[in-house]
Amino acid sequence: SGEPQGGAPVDPEGSGEPRRGVSVDQWVLGEVVEPRVTLSDVGGMPAIKRWLSTAFVSPLRDPELRRLFGRSLRGGLLQYGPPGCGKTFLARALAGELQAGFLRVDLAHVVDMWLGYSRRSVHEIFETARAAAPCLLYLDQLDAIGPRRAGRRHSIGRGVVDQLVAELYSASEEHEGVFVVAATEHPWDVDALLRRPGRLDHRLLVLPPDLQAREAIIRAVLDGRPLADDLDLAALAARTDKYSAADLAQLCESAAAAALEASMVSNSSRPIALADFTRGLHEIRPSTPPWFELARDYARFAAEPGSYDDLVSYLRGRG
Repeated sequence: SGEPQGGAPVDPEGSGEPRRGVSVDQWVLGEVVEPRVTLSDVGGMPAIKRWLSTAFVSPLRDPELRRLFGRSLRGGLLQYGPPGCGKTFLARALAGELQAGFLRVDLAHVVDMWLGYSRRSVHEIFETARAAAPCLLYLDQLDAIGPRRAGRRHSIGRGVVDQLVAELYSASEEHEGVFVVAATEHPWDVDALLRRPGRLDHRLLVLPPDLQAREAIIRAVLDGRPLADDLDLAALAARTDKYSAADLAQLCESAAAAALEASMVSNSSRPIALADFTRGLHEIRPSTPPWFELARDYARFAAEPGSYDDLVSYLRGRG
């Protein structure tokens, strides 16, 4: 797709974001919140932040410039990539940039809970977002409605895909102040109808965090905890290539637990040391390689030529 790749720091749950004051219908199973993060809170990834600013934020903020260059607001963004690499955090940061509410919907959860009513639930989701406009609607696990899952437990039929297409078209054509960002770990399972112009036609590969982002994530997770003087976080980040943001958070929690255990045994507190991480690095391996092994075959034999050029370029660069 030619768009930049990247990731974002781990999205901390329970961040205490204030609610927007609009109750979400029972179909949505969530609430609209006011994001407290922006793209400046995303560690590293300058290319991805620059692309998002150019493709989304700037045109929305400057309608005169948009009209001058004939830029359309049609279409949403589809993020894809390995799990745990910060797609939700990135969407939340984009909502913060747009000064919009943030509504996260787990489509697979909606499907499981309301099988048989899913088409109506999709409409209710968009109605909730419209009532809270401006609002960024984040559709997680978009592949839950993918055609490759036909006949499986999560397949919810052509009618729901058609409903989602109609809602996406309405949101973009009528400029209702609803900005749609979707995410999936399996873009090859997403119905092609959803990726046509005016729908989710912008695609963004969200990769494991780069060196700068990994150090930022580690620092954020360890913030406020006692650290040994010999703990070089930059050097530690350099040893965590291919780790997702979630992997890094788990690694930090493991090191903190080891330091706590040692403190309890010795009956004297000690800070988190490099040795605590060394043990964790042997026990906690990066979770992203299996995804890339699977994705390599889909990218190589994609039915739509050029669909995964960004992924192919990344894999080629990694040898």
